[in-house]
Amino acid sequence: MRKGSIAASLFWLSAGWLILALVATGFLLTDLYSRALDNSLSDTLDFHAESLTGALLEAGDPLSDEIGVTDPRFDRPRSGWYWVIRDADGQIYNLSTSVVGINLPAMMGPADTLGRRTAMMDDAFGTRMRVVERSVTLAPNTYQIVVTGNLSEILELVDDFRGQAFIVLGAVGVMLAIMSAIVARFAMRPIDRLSAAIESVREGESVTVTGTYPREIAPLAEEVNELLRSNAQIIERARNQVGNLAHGLKTPIAVLRNEAGAKKGALAEIVLAESEKMSTMVATYLERARLAARTSVVGKKADATMIMLRLTRVMRKIHPDVTIAFQRPDASLPWFRGDEADLEELAGNLLDNACKWSKGQVGVRLDAERSDTGTMLLIRIDDNGPGLSEEDAQKVLRRGVRLDEKTPGSGLGLDIVKELVDVYGGSLALKRSALGGLLVELRLPTAKLGGIAKPAAV
Repeated sequence: MRKGSIAASLFWLSAGWLILALVATGFLLTDLYSRALDNSLSDTLDFHAESLTGALLEAGDPLSDEIGVTDPRFDRPRSGWYWVIRDADGQIYNLSTSVVGINLPAMMGPADTLGRRTAMMDDAFGTRMRVVERSVTLAPNTYQIVVTGNLSEILELVDDFRGQAFIVLGAVGVMLAIMSAIVARFAMRPIDRLSAAIESVREGESVTVTGTYPREIAPLAEEVNELLRSNAQIIERARNQVGNLAHGLKTPIAVLRNEAGAKKGALAEIVLAESEKMSTMVATYLERARLAARTSVVGKKADATMIMLRLTRVMRKIHPDVTIAFQRPDASLPWFRGDEADLEELAGNLLDNACKWSKGQVGVRLDAERSDTGTMLLIRIDDNGPGLSEEDAQKVLRRGVRLDEKTPGSGLGLDIVKELVDVYGGSLALKRSALGGLLVELRLPTAKLGGIAKPAAV
């Protein structure tokens, strides 16, 4: 029935989306930063190319010493910052002092409308460069002014920026994840309050789901209240109809029994026998109607330890020849979630049967059985009587089955026990006892101990 957690799902969904968004943001910021630096470098190189073009046109001689740029980076060898004036055949006429022992590769491809070409290249020392080349005509010759900038420095800056960006985004992601967890937990509080309100109804502390809730779950609370009202009405109508039918049949059956009892003959005996069966059925359904009326009242609790102590004292008086050993549980034993009279009827019938069939020894134990579906109250009653075979144990648990029709009594005891066990969602098992007789294991739902003050031991 339970599958995962909504809060955990919200947290992991938001955390996954945050990781994806932050990683994408990191790469996007790095790309934008890289493009900005590259554009800035290209603008700088264009500026230097324009300066060299102006100087060449002003000097009128590509070999003039007046041609140059003031940026000191063009004076450092292997800096990646170079400029060269050469013709179409590659003959160099002028160059920066940084161009030492290297040949700038020729650029291929078409020029733009301004006679400008740009590319990324590596120099002889492995430095990645941004290269800008511009053609200048100084009649009758045409020269290419080549200016390069160190792109490796920019790539290192981009790498540093990427690392710092992911550190910052990682810290932001951790803070957002913590915030997501807090928000998910806060968003689930109305559901927790609704669950507590429904549990309060189930525990009998309230007859309806109370409280105010956000509009997203308020209809759920209203539907639960409507379901509770509808169920109460259905149970009440069913109980009244069954009770009315049973009461309506009692008088005609009594008349038939009296008339048949006053007569002699085979027909009278048949009528008498069948009327007895009908009378038993009427009594059965009246009892079931009574059970339905009683169990429709939700939220009752009962201390199983106190009830079993009381029952063992009563049974010791009724069956003085039977020794009843009651193994008292510790104080942490959960209470029975249901009506005290129902538990007395359940345990009383089973304990009385054990005393009737035992050879003088009966044991009673109470335990809490915990499983994945919750905690159940486990009542074990065993005796040293004849017991039941496995086949008879399965047969006697079927509805309306009695193994010994000659045994005195109405025969409703075990049937009522099975009916009540079904009503409460418990279970009843018959096994071989270590004492040699029958072991009855009765499992019933438990109530929470919170808010209940246990009475002192009797």
